[in-house]
Amino acid sequence: MSHLRSERIGAALLLGAAALGLLLANLPGIGAALVAFANWHPHVAIPGLDLSPKHWVSDGLLALFFFAVSVELRRELAVGELNSPRKAALPAIAALGGVIAPALVYVAIAGHDFSQGWPIPTATDIAFALGILGLFGRSIPNHVRVFLLALAVIDDLIAILIIAFFFTQSVQLPWLGGAASCLLVFAWMSRLLAPRSSYVLARRRQWPVVTVLWVLAVLTWWFVLMSGVHATIAGVALGFVIARQPGGRIRAMLEPVTNGIVLPLFAFAAAAVAFPTVGAGGLHAEFWAIVVALPLGKLIGIVIAGWVGGRALRTSSGVARSPVDLLMIGCLGGVGFTVSLLLNELAFRGSPEIADEGTLAVLTGSAFAIVCSAVFVALRSRHYGARGARG
Repeated sequence: MSHLRSERIGAALLLGAAALGLLLANLPGIGAALVAFANWHPHVAIPGLDLSPKHWVSDGLLALFFFAVSVELRRELAVGELNSPRKAALPAIAALGGVIAPALVYVAIAGHDFSQGWPIPTATDIAFALGILGLFGRSIPNHVRVFLLALAVIDDLIAILIIAFFFTQSVQLPWLGGAASCLLVFAWMSRLLAPRSSYVLARRRQWPVVTVLWVLAVLTWWFVLMSGVHATIAGVALGFVIARQPGGRIRAMLEPVTNGIVLPLFAFAAAAVAFPTVGAGGLHAEFWAIVVALPLGKLIGIVIAGWVGGRALRTSSGVARSPVDLLMIGCLGGVGFTVSLLLNELAFRGSPEIADEGTLAVLTGSAFAIVCSAVFVALRSRHYGARGARG
């Protein structure tokens, strides 16, 4: 299992699974059956759990990945590359620019008729972006990865807020209250497993506490799911509140699972999309707006906001030192894919033809961003590798 801790192996599995999912979904016969199975909703007695296999992956298993990412990000905020307010603020500013700019580009091209689709190009697919960086960027410094990690997490949180405020009919506050209660108990109990806690020093058995933590984590996820908020936010919240030392151990245990199972399944399910048939009337402005705004709008927004933010905060560390690294991160930010597909489905759920064009546009724009960022990352990695060899 140790080889599954390698980001390069995990990234290769992720990209390979995505290619396989896209291929199978567009094969005659097999494609239709695969798409039908992915969207099949079995009857389940427990409320809220009548999820399709695709939703079990994107709403369930992916919460494990977000938990691991959240634990890592919290560590960086405490003792790592983002351990000062200035360092932590810069990826947040860049992420905000990466949301505003593509939305403006989209509206400028699509016009009033398709304006409800403005959220579609604002999303960054954190799994794919980190996967490309891991696969092609062996020599990229860790501070670049941490910056991208923070930016992508914030970007996904913004996307979840967009879904909650613009595409959710109503948020059920009692369910959110239940999630918050479980979260508080989870945070308190996790402190019992800290190395210097009285519980550990008394040499008491740890498995009862671990069992209760798992139960509380599952309940938190279920309450968030029932509230109408995207369920992966539960993974983010749990990762931020768990005590640092047990959190790090759990993250290390989950790493082979997320790299070898969760992310490849997620990539396969997300990419298992049949290419839509576009009508003879041609493509609408919404298609071109997404194709341009997703890779180009994200690049412009991240680079400008990151550059301005770096100078306003007067920070000269990390990515702020290198505009080229900021350009590379801007390219990676244009990989919208899964979250953009979800936002497209929500924005145009009343217009199937427009939604089909939106799907094709997201795939086209993300593919362009993947190719450009892969080349950029590989060249930048070669630069850092050569500099390291000379040093």
